[in-house]
This record gives sequence, structure tokens and C-alpha cells, in this order.
Amino acid sequence: MATVAAALCLLAVPTAASAAGPEGNPVGDHGYTARIQRTEYGIPHIRAADFGGLGYGYGYAFAQDNLCAMADQVLTLRGERSRYLGPAATSNDVLAHGTTNLASDTYHQGLRQAGTVQRLLDRPAPLGPTEQVRRLVDGYVAGYNRYLRDTGVAKLPDPTCRGKDWVGPITALDVWTGVYEFGQVEGVTPFRQDIATAIPPAPTNGAHSVGAPRAEALPALPALPKVLADDTGSNGWAMGRDATRAHDAMLLANPHLPWIANARLYQVQLTIPGVLDVSGASFYGSPVVELGHNRSLAWTHTADHSQHASVYRLSLVPGDPTSYLVDGKAVPMTRQTVPVTVRGADGKLSTVTSTLYASRYGPVLGTHWTATTAYAVRDANADNLRLVNEWLAMGSSQNLAQLQSAQHTYQGMPWMYTFAVDTSGTTYFTDSSRVPHLTDAQGGRCILQADPERADIVDGSTAACDWGSDPDAVEPGVFGPGSAPTLTRTDYLANSNNSPLYTNPAAPLTGYPGVYDSRSQLELRPQLGLQMIAGRLDGGDGLGTPGFTLPTLQAAMFGDRNYSGEFGRDAVVALCRADPALTARDGTTVDVRAACAALAGWDLRDDADSHGAVLWAAFFSHLLEDFPSTWWQVPYDPAHPVTTPRGINGDDVNVRTALADAVQGLTAGKVPLDAAPGSLQRWAGIPLPGCGEEQGCFNVVAASPTSGHAGGVELSGGNLAQGTSFVMAAELTPDGPRTRTMLSYGEPANPASPHYSDQTALFSHRQWVTERFTEAEITADPQLRTTTLRG
Repeated sequence: MATVAAALCLLAVPTAASAAGPEGNPVGDHGYTARIQRTEYGIPHIRAADFGGLGYGYGYAFAQDNLCAMADQVLTLRGERSRYLGPAATSNDVLAHGTTNLASDTYHQGLRQAGTVQRLLDRPAPLGPTEQVRRLVDGYVAGYNRYLRDTGVAKLPDPTCRGKDWVGPITALDVWTGVYEFGQVEGVTPFRQDIATAIPPAPTNGAHSVGAPRAEALPALPALPKVLADDTGSNGWAMGRDATRAHDAMLLANPHLPWIANARLYQVQLTIPGVLDVSGASFYGSPVVELGHNRSLAWTHTADHSQHASVYRLSLVPGDPTSYLVDGKAVPMTRQTVPVTVRGADGKLSTVTSTLYASRYGPVLGTHWTATTAYAVRDANADNLRLVNEWLAMGSSQNLAQLQSAQHTYQGMPWMYTFAVDTSGTTYFTDSSRVPHLTDAQGGRCILQADPERADIVDGSTAACDWGSDPDAVEPGVFGPGSAPTLTRTDYLANSNNSPLYTNPAAPLTGYPGVYDSRSQLELRPQLGLQMIAGRLDGGDGLGTPGFTLPTLQAAMFGDRNYSGEFGRDAVVALCRADPALTARDGTTVDVRAACAALAGWDLRDDADSHGAVLWAAFFSHLLEDFPSTWWQVPYDPAHPVTTPRGINGDDVNVRTALADAVQGLTAGKVPLDAAPGSLQRWAGIPLPGCGEEQGCFNVVAASPTSGHAGGVELSGGNLAQGTSFVMAAELTPDGPRTRTMLSYGEPANPASPHYSDQTALFSHRQWVTERFTEAEITADPQLRTTTLRG
């Protein structure tokens, strides 16, 4: 039997040739064998003797549940949406929300035409995929295609794509392109529309000055997409032996992501006896587990606060808007002509040709391209396919040292923090993601505009502002592991998309480069999370004896507390009782007596049936968005980062106006003032708990009354939900892992499947699935279904 150390060494064996099949030619079946066991809720457990067979079983099982979602994703990755669905519609790529089909196709066709992904595949490991990862992907493709071949497009169970002419076999290049683009979610992805539609201004004959770049106002560039803002993100907790009753290790994974299309997660267990046995969740189209556990190790991720791209401002050559100056020398932009086939309203096909422009830094943006200035985006993940290597190696690791070694070897983590625990009861945190090597000294002279919500704007007129490198980095341009914020403890580490600084407030993390973090103040959700941990450690949370157990970890996750309500509701009730007639911003007098009664009766939670929570959400949203923060009762104090700011000053006129506006808006929308969250946010008709993170909610959910009605693929009005997706509470005991899970939207995106929303019903009632990890646990399931594949 191979040892774990030997398996990790095997993962690093380089290979010179790519196993990806040529464009349009799916990789065929090559003697693969796999076993698929499905337990309650349709959760698949894949077992094989080798990586090719493991991928084969996984690809087949995933296609059974989600072939339409994958086919739709491939349509995007091949740049063929306009051919089949027309150019004007919005792409289904939820990670690049708002991109039209034509812009999406232009971008993706350009990527394929340039051979970018194939070039990265041709590199030997560790820069390119390991031999095991290549076999895994090839098997995955073969398994997917096997299911499609056996079933037939006309007989697919999912009505979303049944009989559609755009459904067909996939290739390894399709999978690898999806992997590549997943890595750029916090880089190029938000700019795809801008890149594909960039048009230079007409040349001018006049000269202009290129000096003093700080003298002019800089533009507001596109914000990050919805997937990484507002009601999305993650919670991650790692509990060590000093924080648990049994003195073992526990982990809570709670990613917040959209519930449709390529942002969905899929729960799976992948096993090669003696080599790999990992259970957790994968992103759609990925053949590895991105967050999960094995017998002695558990890990999760949260979206980090680092910069992963830089927007370079180009000073253009006078009279030539497609050339720019670097250290006074003219550099021409490259041009790429990209034809896209589009279907007209009459069904006829034609070709639309666009030109993509690029600089030495990366693609040029259309936004604010003038006769004097242009902008280009450089993505730290532009050469990164190593993320699959890294996640497979992490899943094979048996302790924190091996996990850290896997991360240092591949350095492929794209834009996430990592939290991990092992059976020693130790916790580990790092931001090992790809971060541009811009030193603090460079930042002082090169960053023209710092923007923590997007990407910093950097001076592109001098090579002194190029990204540098670290000697321990596998590639130039990024910081190496030695520069990353890292912390190991035996009590706890936690993050809710906040700064590394307060991963554990008892040991603030400092000393890392500023590009890793520019937002030290904690928002309400991470404040609540840290207070929940403190309450469990001292027993003040009402859940019994201090210290975490698996049941108290579960209870904390779904406590559905509303932190802003806890510190502010009473002051608002007092003001509306004292003055039941308030003035809205439009000057209307609003009777708030019924609203006052609704808030007074609210249980300060966001359960599906917490009446009054909807009114509080509307009020607090108005307060945050419409008025300055002078209404805090206790302002922010950096000496007390976990408990400030807090409280609402009921005497502030803005508080009174915000309540009047909220009542006015709900009344106009015919929403009862005592409405509960479940009456307005649903998935497939099932009421959902949770609320927005801006209110200080740990269990983040946002949905409409009709979310989920069109399945888990279609990005259309009223179908989108987002927030808590996969939840995992794992305890690593001497007898093996004890794990509880919940996938909020169920395994399949197919609305006709009996498993489409079966776990949504669990989520609605705060119920969990007891994971079956061992062979004995799996075979003991009375609902067990087994499929053996050979091909």
C-alpha cells in the first residue's frame, strides 16, 4: 500500500506532454473502472483503483445530476453562446455577472485563439498539471461523455437542455479552461465586458503632456462581481484542542455563493484505497474537492482581502491611442482580431468581428480610454493552472505540515484564505493566494489610487512599477509563501471575509505587505462570528458548559442571530413609541405604530418565521446606504475592534428618517410590516432563513419569492439566490472524523430531480446530514444505490 508521503511525491512528478485532447475531440474511454455509491440525498461516493478511474466515476456521477449546467458552462467557455442563443442576452456566467453573450464569446474565443490554456498545459509540473491530475481530468471527461452517450441528448432527464442542439461531448480543454477562469474571479473576470468591447478613440494630431500622473482625477473602474460582494463570501472557523470539550480539532466551513450555474458546489467523496480518501465539496466542473476533510485533516476557505490584480494606467503616445510610453519609450499595443458567429432574430447566422487590445501588463479596457490615457488589467492568476494540483495534494495530506508543503510546492491558491485543522488539535491559517508583488515602498510611489473593493490603479509609465518577485515564489510577479500572513494556534482561528489582522484577536497578525490587506476594521458579520466564539469559550452563549462540541458548533452556525438588531432594536422601538409619526425623505408623514409593534415583537433572529425581521432589514439598509455613520451610539474604536461600532442613537434624525422610509417602501410594495424572511426569500417554494451580512448576520442568505423556479442553471430575473451553500461541521476524533453537512440547494441543478431541493427543506428547518465516510457507514445506508462503470 502506498504511503501518504509517497502519494504526495507522485503528485509532483512532472510530465512533458499534455493529456488534453485536441479541440473538439473528446478524450475517449481507456479501460477506466469506477464504483459510484449514492447515499441519502443522492450524495455520491466514488471509488476507483487509479486517478483515471476516479475521474471517470466522478464525471459520470456529476453528469447524472448536472449535465445541463456543465453543458451551459462549456457553451460559455467555447465562446459559442451567440451562435445558439443570440448575442444580446446576458451570459449565464454568474462569476462575470452582467456580461453579454457577444462580449463573453469575444473574450473566450480570443482566449482559445491565443492558445493560452494549452500553453499552460504544456508546462511540466509543478507549473503545469501533474500526471495524476491530467489522468483525473481525462477520466472526468470520459465519464461525462459516457453518460451523455448512454442517455442521449433527446432523453436527458433535465428539461433545461433536453434536446438542445448546443449539448454535446466535452473535451479536456473545456475542463481546463473552466479551471483557468475560476482562478481569475478576482482579477480579469469582472472586466470581461470591458475587455471585449474596448475601442480606441480616433487618433489626434495634438501633443499632450504625459507627466504628473497624479494631477488628474482617476476614473471609477468596474466593481467586483456580485459573487464576491454584498451577500456573498464565507465563514470559516478552525477550532483547536484548547477550544473544544474533547480537546480535539473541529472545523466549520460555510461558503456564501450564488446558488446557480458555475458558482454552485457539489458534494462528493473521492477514494483511491491507500492513496486518497477525501470528502467535501467541489465547484461545478472541477474534478477535485476544494474544501473538505479526510481521516486526519480538515480545511476550508474564505474569500480573502488581498489584491489579485492591478489596473495599470497607460500614458499614451501623442497622436497614437494604441501605443503607450514606458520609461519614455513607445510600446505598441498588440491586436487580436476575433470573429464570433451570432444568430440573428430571424435565425440566420452571421459573423461579428471585434479587436482585442493588450499591453505588456494585460488586456486593455474600454472604460476611460481617451486620446491620452488607457487602462490595462494584470491578473496574478493569468498563468495559474496549479490550483488543481494543490487541492488534490491537500486532499491527500494527512497533517498540517503536509498541507503546508502542498501549498508551498504548487502556490496555486487563487483568491482564498485557508483554514485547516488536524488530529493533533492544532489550527492553521494562511493567505497563500496569488498576490501581486508590489512592495509597500512601490505602493507609495506607484499606486495612483488605492481601491480595496476593486484593484489598485498603478502607474504604467515606468518599469519601476512592474511587479517584482520573491526567491521562494514558483513564478515571478507574486509574493512567495514567506511573505504571506500565517498563524498556527491551539485555540481557534476564524474569518468572515475580514482582514488577517483579527484571525484571532488575541494574537493580531501584522508585518505582511500592505497589498495583502487594506481594510483592518471589522464589519458586523465578522464581529458577530468572533463574539459567538467568545461566548462558547466562556459559556456565556447559553449552550452549556464552555468549549465546543459538535452539537454546539452546529447550533452556533444556525443560531440565525441578527447582530445589528441585538444592539439597535430597542433604541428604535423607544423612538417610535415616543413619536409614532415620522417624516420620510420625501416629506411624507408616516404612521409607524404598526412598525413599532412589529419590531418590539421580533425575536432578533432571522429564522424563516421570525416576524419583523424583514422590516429591520429594510430599515437598517436605508440607514447604512442613505446616511453617514454619525448615528452610531458607540463609534469605531481600533482598541476594541470586535465590539465597535455598535448601538443606534435613537435621537439622530437620520435614524427616524430611515425608519419612515422603510415603512413607506414596504407599504408601497404591499409587504406586511411584520413579514418574516421565509415569506419573501424562497428556493423552489421552500422558505429560507438568513439575512444580509450588512446587518451582522452569520447565516447569510438573499433570495426572492421565486428563486429556484427555473432550476439551478438559468440566470434570469427572480431565479437567483445566494449565500450559505455548503455547510460542513467536522470533528477529528481518534476514531475518525465525525461530520455533519448540508448543501442548501441539493446535489442536482435539475429541477425535475427528487433531490433538487431535498436539502433545502433541511436548511429551512436547520437540520443536518450525518456524513457517511467509512465503507461500513456507506454500505449501512438503507437507501444505498451502487453503479459499477467500466469503459
